[in-house]
Amino acid sequence: MTTFHLVRHGPTHEKAFVGWRDVPADLSDTAAIARLNAGLPRTALLISSDLSRAIQTADAIGAGRIRLPHDRNLREFDFGDWDGRIFSQAAESHPELSRSFWETPGDVAAPNGESWHDVAIRTARVLDRLHEDHTGADIIVVGHFGMILTQLGRARGHDPARTLGQKIDNLSVTTLRRHDRGWDIPRINHVF
Repeated sequence: MTTFHLVRHGPTHEKAFVGWRDVPADLSDTAAIARLNAGLPRTALLISSDLSRAIQTADAIGAGRIRLPHDRNLREFDFGDWDGRIFSQAAESHPELSRSFWETPGDVAAPNGESWHDVAIRTARVLDRLHEDHTGADIIVVGHFGMILTQLGRARGHDPARTLGQKIDNLSVTTLRRHDRGWDIPRINHVF
């Protein structure tokens, strides 16, 4: 059994779409970081997305843990032309598409961006590789809202529309256990 502890990076305080745009995390809540660090297994491997908000969060909890190379396939959704825009701007420029993006996610993508399925596939490949390479390990994966949700949906066997409504807070942990029979989900959006 391989246990994935999916950690959402620290807050960015952005009010716009933040996908592949590289913005820093605010890690000033040192008490929250200390609780997160203490709540995660000391012997876990640690990997993160290659975006600075994930790297910074991994650095904050990484002392004493074995770090694996950052992986760009753990990135957030690529929101394409919407990245950096507020939600109302996306809705104004693409009213039908923006509604479909939220109401019927799956194959719907922002202009020049990725769909739910695109993110789910690229992230699943990373988790599958980690499971094969480190079967039985605890692995902390510091990433993003979208990548965590896609893998939670995968583990639950739920469709994207049902999964999209799940809250995933900054500095929260969603734990997925992969074993021969499938997946167990001991915690979702847990904040220490």
